[in-house]
Amino acid sequence: MYDQGPGAVALAAGGHHSLSLSPTQIVLTVVICALSALLVNMAVAVFHDGVRPFMLDYRQGRMKRREIATIAFSLSSGFIFGLGAPMAFSTGVLNPWLLFLPTDILGLLAPRRWLAPVLGAAWALLVIFGLAGATDAAQALPVDFLTAMQALSDPVMYLFAFFPAVAIAYQFGKARGGIAFAVEGLIMLATAYFWKSLFPGALAMAVGMAMLVAFAVRRDVVNRRTARAEAAARGEELPVVDTSAADSLFGENARRLRKYLPWLLLLGGLTGALCATGVFAGGEATSYIVQKGDMGNAAQIDFYRTFGFIPLIGLTSLASGVYATNGMNFVYAAGYIAAPNLLVGGVAGVVVFGVEVLALSQLGRLFAKVPSMQDASDHIRNAINQVLEIAVLFGSILAGMHMGGGVGVALVGGLYVLNEAMGRPVMRLAAAPCAVILVGIMLNLASWAHLFTPIKIAG
Repeated sequence: MYDQGPGAVALAAGGHHSLSLSPTQIVLTVVICALSALLVNMAVAVFHDGVRPFMLDYRQGRMKRREIATIAFSLSSGFIFGLGAPMAFSTGVLNPWLLFLPTDILGLLAPRRWLAPVLGAAWALLVIFGLAGATDAAQALPVDFLTAMQALSDPVMYLFAFFPAVAIAYQFGKARGGIAFAVEGLIMLATAYFWKSLFPGALAMAVGMAMLVAFAVRRDVVNRRTARAEAAARGEELPVVDTSAADSLFGENARRLRKYLPWLLLLGGLTGALCATGVFAGGEATSYIVQKGDMGNAAQIDFYRTFGFIPLIGLTSLASGVYATNGMNFVYAAGYIAAPNLLVGGVAGVVVFGVEVLALSQLGRLFAKVPSMQDASDHIRNAINQVLEIAVLFGSILAGMHMGGGVGVALVGGLYVLNEAMGRPVMRLAAAPCAVILVGIMLNLASWAHLFTPIKIAG
């Protein structure tokens, strides 16, 4: 049920969400980390979108392995320790920032091919047993900051639904953005009132994405019609959109990815199976929804957010000849829907990756013809980041209040503001969760020194 009670969050549901995996989940996690590190070493797939463009230089010998690894670490460390680890701590659900970003780095660092999967497997074991031990230890402390961190769930899940309206405002103006927000808000209210068993944000997000696509397609149609009218007035014919340049640029790299299709199909199958076990989620909001076992709504949310990444992942894959470890992100939704059947999840992951890789060439031609959708992708990603920054900040302030009342709010908020004033040594998205963990440690030390009385979190 998605009742609107305050803190429907897991705080009221109480519970400690320890990272405890079954033998099957452990094996799947170890194998997928080993395989992802190997494919990075082979320059077949890499998770970080910012690293992928450099892989062409690496493949062609213009950059050395360690140079790429240094770039990968500098781009990824904030996400690993500031987002991936805290999210796994607070939900008990693994995520790609915690698994795939480190395997990017380890795969690039490995001087021998056989060493890459060994390092990837070792990282998986460290995550599984290290985080489980750290979680149990943290929950035994006087101030249980991990349970308090579950306060992030409601702000992240519900605010995330409005990223389409924010993207529309950026791309198509304030008026359309305001209309989209009003429509999404009304749908969310109606869903919460009439269909209490559904997650209110899912349908609102779907309608918002449909409006964004409609606005983008309409803009291209209008631009095309205007160009045709202007050409007719000059007595000219409107030239046909030329995709030969895209075919020439991307054709060889698309063929290279098809050559490695069996490896990518295996990766997709393992990812789909791991999602089907309920211990792995591909998104910030879906980590909290998978935690609740609501796979249907998790599938909807990750399906919609995928459209913001298709152009980025597709074009960087075609330009570099290196695919994404998580594909176009559709594999997450496929795995959730298959839960709890691992075999179905694995088959779904294989099918999804197969379709994606084989369709890459057609995707390149499509983006050459529909420029507004490519622009929309940039606005969607920016909107997602902006909404998540606000949602995570709100949730972290709530976590501070659960840990230490007004003092907790002041300390968490103060650390966040201090990070801003110091030029953001910790990236904004990770700053607030890191502040919660740091404040949790501070309050525990104060409790042991008899300077602070822990606040009991109502269960």
